[in-house]
Amino acid sequence: MSSMLIKKLIGPALAGLLLVPLAPGVASAADTLRWQPCRQIAGEWPADDQRTECATIRVPVDYAKPAGRTFDLAVSRIKATGSRNGVILVNPGGPGASGMDMPKKLLDSKAAGIGVHHDLIGFSPRGVGYSAALSCQRDRTEPDSSLPEKEKARFTSEKNAKRYRECVAKDPEFVANLTVGNIARDMDRIRQALGEEKIGYYGLSWGTALGAEYRTLFDDHVDKMLLDSVMASTLDLTKVDHDTAAAQENAFHDFAGWLAGNDRIYHFGTTKAAVLKTMLDLRAKIDHNDIDPLLTPARQDWPESARNLAKLRDGKRVPATAPAERTGFDWHHPDPAFGWDQQDALLCNESTGTRDFETHWRNHEALAAEFPIAGSHGEYGGRCAGWPLPATPWHFTPGKSPLQLVGHAYESVTPLPWAKDMRAHIGGSLITIQDDQHGSLAFLPCASKAVEFFDTGKTSNATCPGNPIPPAA
Repeated sequence: MSSMLIKKLIGPALAGLLLVPLAPGVASAADTLRWQPCRQIAGEWPADDQRTECATIRVPVDYAKPAGRTFDLAVSRIKATGSRNGVILVNPGGPGASGMDMPKKLLDSKAAGIGVHHDLIGFSPRGVGYSAALSCQRDRTEPDSSLPEKEKARFTSEKNAKRYRECVAKDPEFVANLTVGNIARDMDRIRQALGEEKIGYYGLSWGTALGAEYRTLFDDHVDKMLLDSVMASTLDLTKVDHDTAAAQENAFHDFAGWLAGNDRIYHFGTTKAAVLKTMLDLRAKIDHNDIDPLLTPARQDWPESARNLAKLRDGKRVPATAPAERTGFDWHHPDPAFGWDQQDALLCNESTGTRDFETHWRNHEALAAEFPIAGSHGEYGGRCAGWPLPATPWHFTPGKSPLQLVGHAYESVTPLPWAKDMRAHIGGSLITIQDDQHGSLAFLPCASKAVEFFDTGKTSNATCPGNPIPPAA
């Protein structure tokens, strides 16, 4: 969900993929996919990729108007290496990320075994990349640096609201139809074009909501579904900020306990309480944007952050620090065609939470008071202020198809309570990984459970270890 995380999840731009623009016409469920090597038709596709094939399928803009406008949806495939037993569609989340190269990247992970008996099918969701990418003009003007923080935030909110109005006015029908339900319907058109009665699905992050929606609408066409780093069952952007801040604040306390246990090396205090006081005192002297990432690092970065905090305490300079990232998806490359405008539309067309700036700011101040370290860094609560279209919230229902959820004990991008909430609403079994890495299942030995699940349908409620915290040094 976070902007930095999203940059990690997406694949190469498909600058050369041949597509038909939005046009009138009838999308037939009998459409077939005409595969060609991606390296021949997709710009910037790795020339050494001999396996991935690309194609397009025409789908309607509005499923309530099947004879209306259509667009071409981009799809990718890597065939099974062994005896084929169906297909698995994949999506890396975002929203706004393209999953065109996710099949190849999964085959480079510890979950590669799922490609032995299944064709892996990626796709670029509507509004992203070469699936009729939504592209709206962005105003890069920054607020006056002398303004109070609230007025800076108001400036940005009003600027975004103006962009939203212009973006929707550019093509109101297409923007209004950017919903998780329509993307799920696009997935079912892919299923039909593949000639499959049922499909498997592997979804990550926001892609878990897409999976839950597909299973709600088309449970009879689900073979098996695995959802890693699971979204909550409702998209309340105010609650997103609250829950992610709570998880980050907990991470700060966990880090403080680890520092206390390693006081002989870092000298911040021998008890967790002493370390917390030392850190808050240090934070009072340093710009929060500089020090806060060091206070809530990913667990694998604890020793490095401890060393940098010691330097700050001793009056030394440290390199500029980006916000902590907790993603297992270091195998994706930044994509200049990432669908930021599609992300705005999907979030705002379907989220609850306030759309009033003043209410958002009161929520922001309350969150900062509740969580002193992480509460002021929320990026979603006021995201949809000024969005001109009404919201239609998610409504997921249980199904009968095999469902495996995967949560992460210390994660802050999609906190573990969200996975438990989703399980309460739609069912399934829940594997809990003892790490804070978003979507890391495919990179851990526990990926064998994903392979077993797709091969046999056997679900699990196991607890799996994550990568260990590096030794203090």
